[in-house]
Amino acid sequence: MIPRALTQLISHNTTHLSIFLSLTLTHPFSSSPSDSAILSRLHHKDWLTPKEATTLLNSLTHPSSALTLFHLYSSRKDFNPTEPFITSLLTCLSRDPNLLHPFIPSLLHSLHLRRFSEPFFLTLIKLYAHVLKRIDKSVETLYAMPRIFRCVPSTKTFNFVLNLLVSAKVYDVAHEVYAAAPRLGVEVDACCLNILLKGLCECGKLEAARKVFDEFTESGLERNARTFATLMDGLCEKGRVEEAVGLLEVMERDGVSGDTIVYNVLIKGLRKKGKVEEGMEMMERMMRNGCYPNGSSYQEVLYGLLDAERFDEAKGLMERMVLREGVRPSFVSYKVMIEGLCKRKLVGEVDWAVRQMMMQGFVPRMGTWRQVVKCVVSQETSSDRVSVEEILDNLCCTKMDMIPVSLPCN
Repeated sequence: MIPRALTQLISHNTTHLSIFLSLTLTHPFSSSPSDSAILSRLHHKDWLTPKEATTLLNSLTHPSSALTLFHLYSSRKDFNPTEPFITSLLTCLSRDPNLLHPFIPSLLHSLHLRRFSEPFFLTLIKLYAHVLKRIDKSVETLYAMPRIFRCVPSTKTFNFVLNLLVSAKVYDVAHEVYAAAPRLGVEVDACCLNILLKGLCECGKLEAARKVFDEFTESGLERNARTFATLMDGLCEKGRVEEAVGLLEVMERDGVSGDTIVYNVLIKGLRKKGKVEEGMEMMERMMRNGCYPNGSSYQEVLYGLLDAERFDEAKGLMERMVLREGVRPSFVSYKVMIEGLCKRKLVGEVDWAVRQMMMQGFVPRMGTWRQVVKCVVSQETSSDRVSVEEILDNLCCTKMDMIPVSLPCN
């Protein structure tokens, strides 16, 4: 039985074998000369083995020729559509979704008494999802495997469908598919729970996500870094950063080593809560635990310093990122730094920031230049006038794509 939530996805048009036969007979095929030579082989009365038929099929250049070959082959007495033949046929037709879409249900209807392997259905499910963009048909195929085709889905196939639904944000259907695992004969693994956990966190159902998190232990499955990172991210998105940080203790208790993703999630969460010091301490803790920060780690700490208007520390971190770590600060970092320094009328520091920004290959935009000019022309000391000249020098000597700015006349 198809779940209720799935019916919202299903288009109720039914395709029968007669429609497929009509298509194969009336479609304006455009075969190349080589395809015509291959198809002529089907008119011979010599016995054709399934392997030979598959070889002929794989030699065709046009998807429409594949339908012609199938029609000719199905009218022969030696017609024996083996799994390799059908797989090759589907692969060929996948180049033209308009041909593939009506063909699949017709094929399955006519061949439902034959047995196909589990990998064949995974291929079919992927074609529905990626080529035809019909996730609902992928779900239908998953449910039909044991019921109609007497084939139990593998955990890999089950997880593929579950991940499709979560990625498409069809969370209700994803939950029903997960609940159907015992009926389908699927043994749930850690990957499956991680996918479900991701879906629950994305839709904000954190209490249900915590239950899935606890289900790992109850099911005898091991939680990994991805498990913790997913729940931590969900908690941080809801502002529950303290709970997310507390999961580090659970990780250590479980013997799970935190990776860059785990720590970056926490650093970002702390930054969004304005906890700059805690974010910096988290990066230090990260290094103490043998996990080296990446560009995202430094960038989140830098954003925190800039948000707190701690520009001296931000400048030091920028220099460290470029000179010691080989990490380039983002365009936004330089933009925020320049705007903050301009507000404080620190012309010398503005000059440094503009030069650094350009050295990293970024071009300040018009709004940033306006603030720079407004800052430098407001200064009256002779030392500051030198900085004005230097910054104006930068304006005139940059690349052709630099936006020129003119100082207002008094």
